[in-house]
Amino acid sequence: MDHQPKFFENLSGAGKAIGVLTSGGDAQGMNAAVRAVVRMGIYVNAKVYFIYEGYQGMVDGGDNIVEVSWESVSSILQVGGTVIGSARCKSFRTREGRLQAALNLVQRGITNLCVIGGDGSLTGANLFREEWSGLLEELAQKGKIDAEAVKKYAYLNIVGMVGSIDNDFCGTDMTIGTDSALHRIIEVVDAIMTTAQSHQRTFVLEVMGRHCGYLALVSALACGADWVFIPEYPPEEGWEDTMCVKLSENRARKKRLNIIIVAEGAIDCHNKPITSEKVKDLVVQRLGFDTRVTILGHVQRGGTPSAFDRILASRMGVEAVLALLEATPDTPACVVSLSGNQAVRLPLMECVQMTQEVQKAMDEGRFLEAVRLRGRSFENNLNTYKLLSHRRPDAELPKTNFNVAVLNVGAPAAGMNAAVRAAVRVGITEGHKIFAVIDGFEGFARGKIKEISWGDVGGWTGQGGSILGTKRTLPAKYLEKIADQMRTNNINALMVIGGFEAFESCLQLYEARASFEEFSVPMCVLPATISNNVPGTDYSLGTDTALNAIVETCDRIKQSASGTKRRVFIIETMGGYCGYLANMGALAAGADAAYIFEEQFDIRELQANVEHLTEKMKTSIQRGLVLRNENCNENYTTDFIYQLYSEEGKGVFDCRKNVLGHMQQGGAPSPFDRNFGTKISAKAMQWISKKLKETYRKEGGKVFANTDDSVCLLGMRRRNLVFQPVAELKSETDFVHRIPKEQWWLKLRPLMKILAKYKTSYDVSDSGQLEHVAMLPKEAETGAI
Repeated sequence: MDHQPKFFENLSGAGKAIGVLTSGGDAQGMNAAVRAVVRMGIYVNAKVYFIYEGYQGMVDGGDNIVEVSWESVSSILQVGGTVIGSARCKSFRTREGRLQAALNLVQRGITNLCVIGGDGSLTGANLFREEWSGLLEELAQKGKIDAEAVKKYAYLNIVGMVGSIDNDFCGTDMTIGTDSALHRIIEVVDAIMTTAQSHQRTFVLEVMGRHCGYLALVSALACGADWVFIPEYPPEEGWEDTMCVKLSENRARKKRLNIIIVAEGAIDCHNKPITSEKVKDLVVQRLGFDTRVTILGHVQRGGTPSAFDRILASRMGVEAVLALLEATPDTPACVVSLSGNQAVRLPLMECVQMTQEVQKAMDEGRFLEAVRLRGRSFENNLNTYKLLSHRRPDAELPKTNFNVAVLNVGAPAAGMNAAVRAAVRVGITEGHKIFAVIDGFEGFARGKIKEISWGDVGGWTGQGGSILGTKRTLPAKYLEKIADQMRTNNINALMVIGGFEAFESCLQLYEARASFEEFSVPMCVLPATISNNVPGTDYSLGTDTALNAIVETCDRIKQSASGTKRRVFIIETMGGYCGYLANMGALAAGADAAYIFEEQFDIRELQANVEHLTEKMKTSIQRGLVLRNENCNENYTTDFIYQLYSEEGKGVFDCRKNVLGHMQQGGAPSPFDRNFGTKISAKAMQWISKKLKETYRKEGGKVFANTDDSVCLLGMRRRNLVFQPVAELKSETDFVHRIPKEQWWLKLRPLMKILAKYKTSYDVSDSGQLEHVAMLPKEAETGAI
């Protein structure tokens, strides 16, 4: 769908007033959404009002509805919860309450509402919208407003954003707050694992999710839990025996700990609750294991939002304002949401009805239907979990006689180990022998290859770096030795997990097929690098973890200056020539500028940025943040930019600089990277199995794959996971700078500039299409995890 670029300059908010409120349970990232709505609203010359304490504030009026300025939302991006408050409101459920709320809005000329909350809050907003003209007529009859006001404020436009840690809203891949809640859960699980290991304990962890098992399921997938209980997929009759057998088998295999995760709404197939205490008592009575229960509770709602939630909420907030500006009296109330990495608009009530359908299916015992209605992403998570957590007995496994080698190439990236674990376990389930190659292609040439079993990869999901070891060396100089090793070990397929080098390596092996027929086997590249510079994919494994490290550091650096005089920080990020980390880090940390290689800049632009910051610092704003990609310009170095800002800002602000360095590559993988790695790896191994069957020649008794589509890279493109031949990706690649020629995230550049108060043009061609829930592609997955 190639549109002409459509820019929003012609969308003016002049004369419009937007009210923003947060309602229902709080969620991390709500403040980022509020900030984006306020700044985008002011940017298009609309008036923006905070409505404090949700619908209660709308009903009470007075000081609860306040016009805000640009500075009102300064420094709230990194704050958890919601700064404008949220409350459950009984009076809004009555017509009298809604009548009072309508009067309060009309008195301030507010006819556009941006509601951030769960399905209850959004359903309430829709009812309010449907009643609006009737409410105004009633107010006119009572003499509270005049006929002119009824005419002038005849329509109420509503746009919703879903803020809920449970991710229980149909139509959106990820709701605001879910990723941050997963961060809290995984931090706790990682901490518990070390103590459980020491004492050989079993831990039962209860996580939130009264009606939705998303948090429990994804955290079980992310930490390799032994068992998980969720409301959508109750265990079969006799689960008590099955679970106890599995736990004791794991102990017999020298596993020193067991983790069981229970969603607070977990039920059995008769709709009876399964509580964490019940599970603990069962394990103690049947197995005598030392067992502890940890209930995570409100910890999951707290803390600072993750980078993913900040970017998601900022994108949604801007999209919400665009939707309000484009709304007509006939436009249905919509929800802005995420599908893959695309912002979409969906009719609010369609989403609400679908969400209610899930609950109905669960109440009626139609559990498979409930899982299907939750969406493709949920279903995939469940299938992947089942595939990886339960080992089938050897007698039940098929035997294919195929040998598949797995290796890491390039710099280490968080999530690599999760991908290796999934590859090994899915490969074994498919009946193959899996070989681990130590130290990339260099190790391959030296014969550092060993068979790896199911148990060898236990506990790998949460480990950072690369356990197999990785090198940047490309295979070109070892082709003969690698071919020898492939022949000696009878390797029938390769899975290469790594960054740009992994892509280049498989391209070299593909091009060497004419000379070495050993390379005529299926090969799959899984992109894994913090730089996010691999062609053929929008996201690489490890990028999310690195982004969180950058954002966390930026938060600390900004905080270090609180209470001192005005200060600007110049921060250098990694990424080679790819500006993804600098750009998205700037968006998530609320930076004033981000210098990247893809968008050339000159001294005039640097000068304009300094002047812009100087003007800002003369207001109540105390701190500035400037990010610079390490290779953005060979002459305008970090030192140069630091010196320039120091000189030009004399008397207004002082400057500090920080080079973040290798801390961006370290750390435990984020929940997103653990799950993305697990899911793409499982999918890649299934593709390899399919290719092996297709290319096996019975007459020669060997695999012979020599077509372009037998060497593929598995990448996420917009909304889908796609296998693309590396030979085709060659033309999309800038090999000199090691980046793809086109990068989707450059479209988000203007977003960062708008939120930092720059005038810019923003291509909104992708927005504005109201889709239907059923129309979302069935493949849409992993924009969420």
